[in-house]
Amino acid sequence: MQLALALGALLFLESTAAFDILRDYSGQHFFEGWDFYGYWDNLTLGDVWWLNQTEATTERLAYINDAGNAVLKVDNTTTVASNDKRNSVRITTQDFYDYSSLWIIDVLHIPYGCSVWPAFWSKGTLWPNDGEIDIIESINLNPNNQMALHTTAGCMHAANVAQTGRSAGLDCGVGSGCVVVENQPNSYESGFAAAGGGVWATQFDVSGIYIWFWGRANVPASLAQANSTSSIDISSWGTPSASYPVNPQCNLTQYFTPQQLVLDITLCGDWAGVPSIYGPQCGSAGPTGDCYMDNVVGPGSPKYDNAYFEISYVRTYTTTQVAAAAPGQPTSTSTGTLTVSQSEPTSQAQTTDSSSADGSDEPNPSPTSLAGGSDETSAAFVEAGVSFWVLLASIACVSAVPLLL
Repeated sequence: MQLALALGALLFLESTAAFDILRDYSGQHFFEGWDFYGYWDNLTLGDVWWLNQTEATTERLAYINDAGNAVLKVDNTTTVASNDKRNSVRITTQDFYDYSSLWIIDVLHIPYGCSVWPAFWSKGTLWPNDGEIDIIESINLNPNNQMALHTTAGCMHAANVAQTGRSAGLDCGVGSGCVVVENQPNSYESGFAAAGGGVWATQFDVSGIYIWFWGRANVPASLAQANSTSSIDISSWGTPSASYPVNPQCNLTQYFTPQQLVLDITLCGDWAGVPSIYGPQCGSAGPTGDCYMDNVVGPGSPKYDNAYFEISYVRTYTTTQVAAAAPGQPTSTSTGTLTVSQSEPTSQAQTTDSSSADGSDEPNPSPTSLAGGSDETSAAFVEAGVSFWVLLASIACVSAVPLLL
């Protein structure tokens, strides 16, 4: 039975299915369905306190502006004394999103500046065992966004995949992960907002993980014309910025479980503040050449006037049709059953520190299923112990159904 499920999941279906809306985080209700961290950055060792929701709201570090967009920012009004930390925000979705989901974020402004380290990313329950997907992440004055996967040892990003970005490391199990650097202009720093912002879309699928980026002028009509109830057809999106297809060196279902989405801004820490990284871009930003002393300490303005997210929306989608993609190809058909789960309420300040080089996370409470179930297709791969590629070869020999190779 398990083998039959795996075989059936590999058949390519020519019909396409639109992705249907699951959650719309936008407008006055943007912050509903997120948990605020409420503790210092004990994960990437940044020099911030991530405030709880009451504090962040009171201090205007998390609010809805007059344009109806969500703002998350670093405190730029306080003078911080030496040995203290600067206040900031980190929020995590209460829901977990399983395979066959699509996540879209529309951003008008990304935090940037010396010492600044923003990210929009996803994580499983336990890091790194359950995987991490970095969608938006960069530091200091970098001109380009970076995307990456983080896994336990054994997962390699295939070389020469169909993507517009540049691979900068293929081993997903090392500290930096398997990185893809965005090649399109204005994906970070001041140029991003000056060009009107942009949109990222991430497909989380048993066939692979695919990330698209569009500057404002190039956002496809399927997104530009969408609203909070629209379905999304991804068939016209073209080649992703970053493609992580299943390959013989990495069956993603062994490394990724349902994911929560995270937005955060930290300062310095074990990427932006590393002297060999900080120095070339920002070493002259102050008298000491030290990330903490020259930025975090002292007045917040003008140093952190641009250290904020302005977000139109975050939307998550799934598809009702269960069908498999060809290997190495993003698809507008589903490849598994979506599980949306909700974390149990807890104080994240009491969790265990399991920090990594770029935004790893602590263990969280076990998810409680709200809908759907586990991905039977991915389970069949693991339990049957049959290689994805051997299955493809077997089907090609016995089936008249066309495959995308």
